[in-house]
Amino acid sequence: MAFFLEALFGGLMAGMLYSLVALGFVLIFKASGVFNFAQGAMVLFAALAMARFSEWIPGWLGIEDKFMGNLIAFVLAAAIMFMLAWLIERLVLRHLVNQEGVTLLMATLGITYFLDGLGQTIFGSDIYKIDVGMPKDPVFLFDSVFPGGVLVNLEDVYAACIAALMVVVLSLFFQKTGTGRALRAVADDHQAAQSIGIPLNRIWVIVWFVAGITALVAGIIWGSKMGVQFSLTTVALRALPVIILGGLTSVPGAIIGGLIIGVGEKLSEVYLGPFVGGGIEIWFAYVLALVFLLFRPQGLFGEKIIDRV
Repeated sequence: MAFFLEALFGGLMAGMLYSLVALGFVLIFKASGVFNFAQGAMVLFAALAMARFSEWIPGWLGIEDKFMGNLIAFVLAAAIMFMLAWLIERLVLRHLVNQEGVTLLMATLGITYFLDGLGQTIFGSDIYKIDVGMPKDPVFLFDSVFPGGVLVNLEDVYAACIAALMVVVLSLFFQKTGTGRALRAVADDHQAAQSIGIPLNRIWVIVWFVAGITALVAGIIWGSKMGVQFSLTTVALRALPVIILGGLTSVPGAIIGGLIIGVGEKLSEVYLGPFVGGGIEIWFAYVLALVFLLFRPQGLFGEKIIDRV
């Protein structure tokens, strides 16, 4: 039972991180109808900015306190993500209003490669470390219940709590603020939102910035665990089955889908891996996504589209 709980907790922790990356896809698609293939590049770019600023700030400002240095680095990285959102809207999105979805998809692919090159040019291409003070040592829980206890990585617990807090903040933002309600109005009907005075261009800047902040938080967590390297862009590929499972237009779906994928990967690797030769954790999510595409393409919480002719 303890071994099962270890795998379950590990899956839940990983699932929260998948959900955090998937949220960037969902937010942008809901507000602009763009499937943002650049989300992985945004995670990498934001993580690079955070890692390098945390290295440079002590020398620039003479700050020895690590917390203050990380805080300033986070603010600067967030400012860069805002500038990036503004430039994407100004230079790309406003010129592609009412274009076909394939055109917008190709635009995000172009943004992906541009961000990869720009990040390497500005911040370098080495492997960088992000140290935000999360503990690295594992601990044993419930040792009075199970012999030997349940092994849990504290860094994963902290990361999952941060991801959960981010999800709660985003939910409150969408439900309780005027800007959040405007974003939901744009998501429902662009033309109707414009007709009542909601500025579409400003909304797009906001939603890309929110997705950028989400990418920054995800980049910090993944960078703290694995280091910041250019393979970090593949994190977005791990989030694709999550949004297929949960639904491309559903924020709760991104959360539930991430948890299902995370737990499914861990449990399948532990209990099914010995029978199929291992490696099932790599492809389990994609097979599950394929099943959903065949039988429920809108996902668990997505909107079913019915075209009448």
